[in-house]
Amino acid sequence: MHIDKFEEAIMNCRFCFMCRHLSTIGQVRCTEVDTPRVRAAMLFGLRNGTNSFDDADFVDALYRQELSACCRRNCVNGYDENGLALAARADVVEQGKAPEKVAKLAKKLAATSAWKAAGKGKVALFLDDATASDKQEVAALQKLVKAAVGDCVTVTGGCIGKALKVLGYLGEARAAAAKFAEFLNGLGVEAVVCPNPAAFDALKNDYPAWGLELKPTVFCTAGFLLAKKVKFAKKPGALYYLADDFMRNYCGCECPEKLLAALKADLKPFGTNDEESYNCGEGAIVLDKLEPALVKRLAQYVAARADDPKKDQIVTLGVYAKTQLVKHGKLNVKTLNEIAAACL
Repeated sequence: MHIDKFEEAIMNCRFCFMCRHLSTIGQVRCTEVDTPRVRAAMLFGLRNGTNSFDDADFVDALYRQELSACCRRNCVNGYDENGLALAARADVVEQGKAPEKVAKLAKKLAATSAWKAAGKGKVALFLDDATASDKQEVAALQKLVKAAVGDCVTVTGGCIGKALKVLGYLGEARAAAAKFAEFLNGLGVEAVVCPNPAAFDALKNDYPAWGLELKPTVFCTAGFLLAKKVKFAKKPGALYYLADDFMRNYCGCECPEKLLAALKADLKPFGTNDEESYNCGEGAIVLDKLEPALVKRLAQYVAARADDPKKDQIVTLGVYAKTQLVKHGKLNVKTLNEIAAACL
C-alpha cells in the first residue's frame, strides 16, 4: 500500500497533539477525527485490521482534509502527515473505494485534459480554468507579462494532473501530466509562467517525480517578475498577506515575499500566528467542489480573524483563496498579481 512509505508518520503522529491547532478542518468542525493524530490512528487501524476502507465515515474524513501541509512544515521531527494523507487517498482509489462524488469529479477532470495556445513569444503564460475565470486576475497578468517581456503565448485549458493526484488517481494524473508536458514542450518557448500556485507546484515537483521533463523553465509569477527586474512606480500601502500553502509549505518558495519587499508593501500580521493556513483548503484544490459548505465555514473562520473586514486589504497568491474569501468571508481581497499590476 502507498501508506507503507509513511511508517514514521503512522507510528508517531497517532500519539501527537502538537499540530492539532494547524488543522483548520478540525478547528471549524470541532472534531478530533479531522486532526492529524486521529487520521494517523485510523490508518494504523487499517494496517492492523481493525479499520477498513469499507467504513464510509473513515473515507470521508480522508477526503475532508485541507492538505495545507502546515503540519508537515511545522513538525519538529519532520513527520509527513500530509504525504500520508495523499497516499491514503491513492490506496482508497486503488481498492475501488472512492466515494461516488470523488469518482465523478475525477472522471470529469480527466476529460478536460486539452489545451490551446494563442499569441506569440518566447514565454508562455498558463491560465488554468480557475485563473482564467477571474477577469481582474487575467487583466493584471497580461499587464505584468507585457511589462516584463512584451508579447507572450497564452495557454488555456483543463486539468494538468494535479487535481487528479490530490484525489488519489495517480495513473490518470500522470497521463494528464504527460500530455501537458508534451504540449508545453511543443510550443518552443523558453519559459512558462504559472500564476496558479498548484500548477506551479505540479510542474516544479510532481512532473520531475513522474519522470516528465519540461524544456521551458518554470516560474511562478512573482519569481518571473523578479527575474525580469520589473520596475514598480507605486507602493501598495498596508497589506495583510496570507502566505500561500503551495508556495510556503510544498515548494519552500519565497518569491511572493520577495516581490512584496520589492513593492515596499507595508505588511501587517494577520491572525493569531504565522503557522496556520488561511487559504480555505487550497492544498486540496477541489475541496470547494466536494465540500462547499465546509469551505464556506473555512472562509468564515478566516474572516473572524480580520481586524477590519471591510477596509483591510487582504492579499492572496491564488484565485482559489481569493474567490472563497470574497464569496463566503465578505473580505476585501485581491491577488498579489492584481496588487503588483496596480503598482506599475
